[in-house]
Amino acid sequence: MVVNERREKILTRLASTGYLSASQLSEEFNVDSSTIRRDLIYLEKYGHIIRTHGGVLPALSTEEQDTPYSIRKSRHHAEKVAIADYAASLVKDGDSVILDNGSTTYELAVLLALKKHLTVITNDLNISMLLCQYPAINLNVTGGAVTGNSFTLVGPDATRKFSEVYADWAFMGAEGVHPEAGITNVNAIEIPTKLAILGAAKTRVILADSSKIGYRAVSHVCPLSSIDMIITDRKKTDKLMADFGDKLRFTDGSTNIRS
Repeated sequence: MVVNERREKILTRLASTGYLSASQLSEEFNVDSSTIRRDLIYLEKYGHIIRTHGGVLPALSTEEQDTPYSIRKSRHHAEKVAIADYAASLVKDGDSVILDNGSTTYELAVLLALKKHLTVITNDLNISMLLCQYPAINLNVTGGAVTGNSFTLVGPDATRKFSEVYADWAFMGAEGVHPEAGITNVNAIEIPTKLAILGAAKTRVILADSSKIGYRAVSHVCPLSSIDMIITDRKKTDKLMADFGDKLRFTDGSTNIRS
């Protein structure tokens, strides 16, 4: 296999997996570690990948880059606070909770800080900086590589941490919640971590304001069948909401209306 062909195949594999170790690549392409290292140095130089300790992540295209956290936090803020309030009402003192990265999960963390004897596992640095100030919270932060704009920990260390725990609740954000495409995201790098979260909790809840409902982002995370509940505000038509069956919960306390 010629050099350029191998490098193209590396990018193709990386796009489908979200992360590959250098040893995996060396074995898969039947070349030594120094050859793979040269390939990765070249691909990083031209902005195609992000090298981490022992492996590689795909670089973000302009279309896939996260909106800066400070901007996302201010959008639909009242709706996010109401969604967080509903979610917090589900959690009892002593529960264990996984908090995915996101501006709505951050608002939930603000409320969970007031509860007692919670165990919280998160890959969000903003959430961890908040909750570390509350000694009543048993805080666990995953390792991993930090993504630029979202302050999120991703990669094998993050997924490994989630594979080692099983929580009562997992609260996750989403860029899109679509009746056919399911849960979608703009950032493919985060998907392996999100999939690990889905397997690490008894009840899996998506927190998404109504601007995300019916929207389909570029990267597929999981089908709706992998989610137990979606908490949102009621700003879409009932006709659209009916496409989601009984998974929707609204901040006014109502449940979804089946068509």
